[in-house]
Amino acid sequence: MSRQQGFSLVELMISLLLGTIITGAVIQVLVSSRVTNSLNQAVAQVQESGRFIMTRLSRELVEVGRYDTVSATIDNSVDVVSEAAYVENHPIVLIGDMANDTTLGSTQEGSTGHDTLVVSMLDSQDCTGSNHGYVDDEEFHVVNHYFVSDSKLKCTGYDGRVLRGLKASAVSAKTVTLLDNVVSFQVQYGISDEAENSTGQAISYVTANDLEGLRANNQQVVALRWGLLLRSYENQVVQTATPRFAVLNEDAVTMDNRHYYQVFTKTLALRNMKNFVRSSR
Repeated sequence: MSRQQGFSLVELMISLLLGTIITGAVIQVLVSSRVTNSLNQAVAQVQESGRFIMTRLSRELVEVGRYDTVSATIDNSVDVVSEAAYVENHPIVLIGDMANDTTLGSTQEGSTGHDTLVVSMLDSQDCTGSNHGYVDDEEFHVVNHYFVSDSKLKCTGYDGRVLRGLKASAVSAKTVTLLDNVVSFQVQYGISDEAENSTGQAISYVTANDLEGLRANNQQVVALRWGLLLRSYENQVVQTATPRFAVLNEDAVTMDNRHYYQVFTKTLALRNMKNFVRSSR
């Protein structure tokens, strides 16, 4: 009668060890794949958001300072020549500029805060899509206020004529959210030389705190430079190092390692203001 041969204890232990090693390797590959996939999703989300907001801001801000008095679509219920002079000389709204809201204006807040940007232009609607009760496609003095609240980049649109006290409000100002997950929003302003010497080019970039004095010196904003630090949704990634980021002229700040972060910057020449400065020589 033959005896059945089984595995020895040593063979069983070797088999278990090999199985454990293989299982561990498979788990490590799966975890690594999941981490890589999460990082790729975070990068794609942040980059898509960055492309969207930079394109939108570029499209809206390129019109800053525009006022074409010969346009057939301007609502002429006010003195458009006087309004044109005001918009062209106040493309960037500063605190105290608007009679009916003296607190509204562009500000510089530093590394731990967000700048605010308030701009003037001639357009048929504000950044929220509102025409403030004017006839469709009729142009008027638009004022757009860009700011960050609760990590969201927002914009409030105004009728500049109401802000200046030239007419009563027909429609309440609206606010829209442009983008989520905004960590920092910073703005710099490209300043021309004094009007009589200027070619319309920016000779330096300054913050909102410097604009009042430069305006008094007959120097105009002819370019805008803005930067945004965006982050991914929470817990999408785990980074081994704690990242640090600086936006434009601000000091670098330390972020957590549970998000993916990226800085987006853009410099935009304001062609309407460049032409205005050249024509003022």
